[in-house]
Amino acid sequence: MRIKIPRSSNLLCAALSAFLLTVLLAGPGAATAEPENPAEWPHWRGPARDGISQEKDWMAKWPESGPEVVWRVSVGTGFSSMTISGGRLYTMGNTASSAKDEDQKDQIFCLDAATGNEIWKHTYTSKLDPLYYKGGPSATPTVDGDRIYTFSKTGLVLCLDAATGKVVWSRNIQEKDGLMPPKWGFAGSVLVSGNLLVINAGDGGIALKKKNGSIAWKGNKGLPGYSTPLPFKSGKREGVAFFSDKKLVAVNPATGKRFWDYPWKTAYFVNAADPVFIGDRVFVSSGYKRGCALLKVGPKGLTDIWHNSNMSNQCNSSVVHEGHIYGFDGNVGGRGVLRCLDIETGEVKWSQQKLGTGSLMLADGKLIILSEQGLLAIANAVPDRYDEIQRAQVLKGLCWTVPVLCNGKIYARCAEGDLVCVDPKTSGDKEVKENAK
Repeated sequence: MRIKIPRSSNLLCAALSAFLLTVLLAGPGAATAEPENPAEWPHWRGPARDGISQEKDWMAKWPESGPEVVWRVSVGTGFSSMTISGGRLYTMGNTASSAKDEDQKDQIFCLDAATGNEIWKHTYTSKLDPLYYKGGPSATPTVDGDRIYTFSKTGLVLCLDAATGKVVWSRNIQEKDGLMPPKWGFAGSVLVSGNLLVINAGDGGIALKKKNGSIAWKGNKGLPGYSTPLPFKSGKREGVAFFSDKKLVAVNPATGKRFWDYPWKTAYFVNAADPVFIGDRVFVSSGYKRGCALLKVGPKGLTDIWHNSNMSNQCNSSVVHEGHIYGFDGNVGGRGVLRCLDIETGEVKWSQQKLGTGSLMLADGKLIILSEQGLLAIANAVPDRYDEIQRAQVLKGLCWTVPVLCNGKIYARCAEGDLVCVDPKTSGDKEVKENAK
């Protein structure tokens, strides 16, 4: 297949994949607030919105057969990642497997995180729209107290009761507010900022009131990128940053007032991977050999520290650990490589092939990697070499969606909708016991 463009990032099949795995980023509380339980994963990219979990002692040595798959369910076609809070897992998928299917509906699932049993499901009519990729929803549900917020490819924002799935309110920002989706549909997840929901739509975003979905502020007309709004702090100023189709934008989350924008053009207008803030600096990257940059955040905007082509995140964002950047460089279709860069210089420290353009997160100094072909690998996050500890094939099919570690379990899915819960300790513990006999 020839790809024209890439959580998602909806992360984009070759062209759309970027947006797909970028899909999803939303967070509860004010811009700088932390969830009460850092072991939970209530929104895209986790408690600190950086793809890093604070959990420890979650892994044991696996037997040759791999870790135990605790449960496996089907959630429909799509690239939505998983959010987990209060023992419940939320994700999205579409009922169709091809554009020819008559029944095409998006599904929002609430599952028991321990058993995979369905607690509730909400559906609404929505086309699969598989343009150069498998299609389906890209954004990840956002958990905020007793409410769930979701965002569809066509602009439907839903507020659901977390316990029952009942619709509290809805608003389609394309139909009602004239905000058009980019070529592969809206992809960024909802960000909760105080009493507002900040959404990457238009050129400059839009904010809805949590209570009833009415507009609090609205940016300029134009097209968004595929990233999720990301809160940051610069000096005493709190902002939210996200990609439009041609630039990185920062606004005041309370008013929508634009602080600054920074030109960032990528082929096919696919700015999918979320920016990564490191103190008063921000790392940005996108696919199609656009490359990456480290930028200094100042009161008047961004200034360059370095630019190069060493990391092109087409689909998913990188993670930063102890002065180094870890992420997937290259476009989808098996052409990507896992790579480590020195954050100060942008120099490549190592590259690892044969994982495709996958996704990753980090916990306790270890990379949790899901390859493009469904291989789950654990590797020490060290800059001198790719130091893999163990691996196991846990999924089949196309995997662009980032895995999630929560309360000792790893959750992963493929585009076709196969969602698995893996216990990285249980199988290892059993093997140790068996070996001890």
